[in-house]
Amino acid sequence: MTPSGRPAEPEVIWTRPQRAGRGPRPAHTRESIAAEAVRIADAEGIDAVSMRRVAAGIGAGTMSLYNYVPRKEDLYELMVDAVSAEYELAAPTGAWRADLLALARQTRQLMHRHPWLPRLLTPVYGFSPNALRYLEHSLACLAPLQRPGAEKLELVASVNGSVATFVAGELAMAERARALPWGEAEETAVRAAWLGTALATGRYPLLGAALADAYPVAEAAADMDAVFDRSVNRLLGGWETD
Repeated sequence: MTPSGRPAEPEVIWTRPQRAGRGPRPAHTRESIAAEAVRIADAEGIDAVSMRRVAAGIGAGTMSLYNYVPRKEDLYELMVDAVSAEYELAAPTGAWRADLLALARQTRQLMHRHPWLPRLLTPVYGFSPNALRYLEHSLACLAPLQRPGAEKLELVASVNGSVATFVAGELAMAERARALPWGEAEETAVRAAWLGTALATGRYPLLGAALADAYPVAEAAADMDAVFDRSVNRLLGGWETD
């Protein structure tokens, strides 16, 4: 929507020049606008990001910000593009599974730095310059995989969706731990004792065997990196044999 409340014309922010060929240099840049929006979202969440807040943060009037960013959707796209620049895209090794796992690890770190990012990971904001750079690199990593290009894009989307789900669980656990009026160790001990009592009834033999046989629950809680790698590798393995 425009400031007047009328629907804006369909437009891609990247087709708009940052400045006209003539006239004074603009007082602000897309980079500074995106950086302020990211700062607000990192500190307070994506719902705290508004044109008014961003304008105040860079020292501009709210209405003047629309000269740089016509719609809030464009602001979101600038934010996704800004954080997508944080990827370090090394040359593909030829081992596509290892390369995709390395990318997934970076995506997980990115989402922890910017917890609001999964909410904006849609095709609408998926084709900004830095997002295109990421996708091109992903496809280069997948060159050894004998699948059509469309399926390779599907694989990249599946990995990103899996990472987003994994990180959402991690963030929820961290938020819950911060909200506890006592220590996490005490909470874990109480719940472990209750679980042991429930399993001792014999009503859950398959669950009891799975928990005892796979790997210790304490290990899984302590080494989420290993759990993450196993999760992504199992997903990638399915594409190798499907």
